[in-house]
Amino acid sequence: MYTAHVKRFTPALIIAVFLVSLFPVSVFAADTVSRRDGFVLIWRSTSRPAEKTNEKPYADVPKSDAGYAEITYAKARGLLDDSQENFYPDAAMTPSDALRWIFRTRSVEPIDANGDRILSKLPEADQIPALAEHYEISYDSEGQAMTREQLLSLMREVDDKLQAEVHEVSLYSEKFHGKGTAFGEGFDMWAMTAAHRTFPGNTLVKVTNIDNGKSVTVRINDRGPYVQGRDLDLSLGSFTTIAERSKGKIMATFERLGDANQVLRCQDDRYQRRIVKDVILNRGIPHNFALGGKLQLSSKSPFVVRNIIYPDGTHTGTETWVTDGEIFELEPSVKGLYRFMVGTKTGRIREMRMDVLDCSQN
Repeated sequence: MYTAHVKRFTPALIIAVFLVSLFPVSVFAADTVSRRDGFVLIWRSTSRPAEKTNEKPYADVPKSDAGYAEITYAKARGLLDDSQENFYPDAAMTPSDALRWIFRTRSVEPIDANGDRILSKLPEADQIPALAEHYEISYDSEGQAMTREQLLSLMREVDDKLQAEVHEVSLYSEKFHGKGTAFGEGFDMWAMTAAHRTFPGNTLVKVTNIDNGKSVTVRINDRGPYVQGRDLDLSLGSFTTIAERSKGKIMATFERLGDANQVLRCQDDRYQRRIVKDVILNRGIPHNFALGGKLQLSSKSPFVVRNIIYPDGTHTGTETWVTDGEIFELEPSVKGLYRFMVGTKTGRIREMRMDVLDCSQN
C-alpha cells in the first residue's frame, strides 16, 4: 500500500527549499555568502534562463567559474554594474548589493520623491533606500556581510511584499490587433498575453482581480502601459477572463512565475489521465516532470502499475495495485524518459511516458 501525508507550503517557503537544494552545504561552510553565490541564488529564484551573450565578461569572473553564465548575462541586461571591470565575486555580499539585485531581477521600478514609480527604469544604488522604505523593508544602508540564511529571508520578504502589492491593470484590444509588439510578435487580442514596462519578454505572470478573486496567467510579449499609475495592459482575451470588458480597468495583484519556456517545460500541466473510460488517474502522469519532485497517482477506481521502465532500460516489475484512498508515489532519481505500464482489473493496459528534466540547470 502506498500512502502519503499532504503538507501545505507557502510559495515563499517552496522557493527557499528550492534554492537551498541548488547548492551543497559545504559550499557555504563560512558564515557569509559571497557576491557570486548570492547573485546566483537571486537569479535562479526567478526561473529565468541565462542566455548566451556577446557581452564582455568581468575580468575576475572567468568562463570556467561557477556563476559565469548568470553574471555575464545579467551584466549584459543592465542588472549589474557594467561600468566596472571587476565583479569581486569572492567579496562578501552586503544588504545593499542584495536589495539592488533583488529589485532589478524582479524588474521593480524606482520610486520618486512622491512615492510614484519612475516609468521604464531599473533602480540605481542610490534609489534602493526609497524602494526599501516604500515596501517597508528595513536594511543596513552601510551594509554588513550577509549570511546565506539572511539573504534567503530577505528574498522571501521582498517577494511576499511584491505579491501583496495591488496594481492598476487596463486592457488593449482592437486598435492594436494584428500589429507588431515590442518583442516582434503580432498582437492577438484573444491570446493570453500582456504588456509590462520592465518584466522580461516571455515572463509568465499570474494576475488576480482583487474584486472577485479570479486569476489568469499571461505571457509578457509587449511593452507598456505608459499611462501614469497603470502597471499592466492585458489583452482582451485575458482581461475578460477575470473581469467584464465594460470595466476597462481593474485592481489586481501580480505573481511572477518565471520564463515561459522554462516554467512550462518543467511544470507541465498536460497530464495523461485515462487508462480506460471509467478508470481516470488523479492528477495523472505529466509529459514533463522536474527531477527531485514526487509523482503521486490515485483513482476512485482500482488500477495497477504493472511495470516502470527507467531511462537506463531497467524494469521495476512492480505489479502494484492501488485502490480508492491509496496513493502510488515515485520520486525519479535520474533524468530521462520513464515508461509506465498501467492497467485495470479487467486486464487493459496503457503505456504512459514521462520525461524527467533537471530544471535547476535550465
